[in-house]
Order: sequence, then structure tokens, then C-alpha cells
Amino acid sequence: MVIKSVTFAGAVARPGGPVPDRLPCIAFTGRSNVGKSSLINTVLGRTRNRVARVSVTPGRTQEINFFRVVARGRKQEHQFHLVDLPGYGYARVPAAMRERWAPLIEWFLARPEVCGVVQLIDSRHGPTKDDFANIERLARIGVPVIIALTKADKLRANERREAVGRWSPVLGVDPDQVVLFSSHTGEGREELLAGLDALLTEASAT
Repeated sequence: MVIKSVTFAGAVARPGGPVPDRLPCIAFTGRSNVGKSSLINTVLGRTRNRVARVSVTPGRTQEINFFRVVARGRKQEHQFHLVDLPGYGYARVPAAMRERWAPLIEWFLARPEVCGVVQLIDSRHGPTKDDFANIERLARIGVPVIIALTKADKLRANERREAVGRWSPVLGVDPDQVVLFSSHTGEGREELLAGLDALLTEASAT
């Protein structure tokens, strides 16, 4: 899939807030320090003019941010929202704020426009308790999931070879749902874009 244009479409800070343009949505979620903003910028080809804010302090995404994307897929053109969800699991975020995020995220993920979720997991450490809880939530809702194992460039060669086979059974997903990804080298970008293309194509056929 080739990204043709990206524009910021708006943000939602509370359940029931106005969602911009009811386009198909693919959401990106993960722990606050997993490299989500860097991955989004890499996937969208915006590593110089970044669209997702990258910070040395995790937990800066405090709303649901929508980016309107026009892309050319293998079979058709897509217009969709790439959705940046607040990161979870960061202890320095005030408890009251974390409590506000939970119903906001639950509300959004239950919306019919959501056709898939990219769940980010740090490839060096594997899934945490929070990651498992999030994946279980997605399974309950019935949203298709792609797992992106981030920071792959930090793995040793043998760890890279074994990463997908090691973590896919632990997560209860097929190996073809797991992508080894590096925002530093761009590894996994084309594979992840192909996965998004497949999710959007399937959604347009239903």
C-alpha cells in the first residue's frame, strides 16, 4: 500500500465526542514507552515532517487523535482514519487521567467504523500484563488485530529470527498476524502496510 496524503482530522477527549468523518478506522495502541508515535510516523512516511508527536516523556498522547489518510492499495484506493490511542501502563500519568482514558478507549473500539487494531509490543521484553489485558479486550470486542513487535533493531540476530515464533503462541495469534518492526531502519513497514491494506479491503467488502 502506498500512502498518498495524510492530514490531521481532529481529536476526541471524551466518550460520545464528535468523530470526524465516519471513515473506516485502524487504531494503534500500546504501552506509553513502546514507540507508538515513531512507528506511526514511519508507517505514514512522515519521519521528517512528523504527524504523531514523539516525546522523550511517555504518556503525552492524552486524546484519541485522528489522521485522515489517502492510500493506494493493491486492489483499490483507500480513505481511512489512522487513529492514535492514548498509551497505557505508564506509572507517572495521574491515576485520574488513566481512569478517564479507559471508558474513552472502550467507547471508541466498540464503534462500527473500527475495522482493525495494531497492537504494539516491545520485542525486547515481550507482552506485559497490560498488553495481555488489552489483547483480551480486543478479542472480546471481536476486532481484527495485527501485532507489531517494535524496536526490532535492538535485538540480537538470533532473537530476531526467533521473535515471531516465540511470541505468537504466547499471544494466541497466528504468526502471519505478527510483524517485526523497527522505526529506526524501516524494517516491517511494507509488511505492516500490506496488513492495513488487507483490513481495509475486507472492511469495504462487508
